[in-house]
Amino acid sequence: MIKVHLSRIMGEKKLKIADVARMTGLHRNGIAKLYNEETDGIKFDTLEKLCKALDCKIEDLLEIIDNKKN
Repeated sequence: MIKVHLSRIMGEKKLKIADVARMTGLHRNGIAKLYNEETDGIKFDTLEKLCKALDCKIEDLLEIIDNKKN
């Protein structure tokens, strides 16, 4: 499974969804879905805009979590 760390990064930078929407030009609803991890995909263009606006790397934003139980 893929974990999206957008909410953590935004919290650290004290940004609201509206702030990120203004910074990136992305729609608030799309950002909210990523923030709440309620999406099943993301476009490369969206990743690029978020990483540039938040001054982070893709690996800061996304993480693969092994959901196997040992």
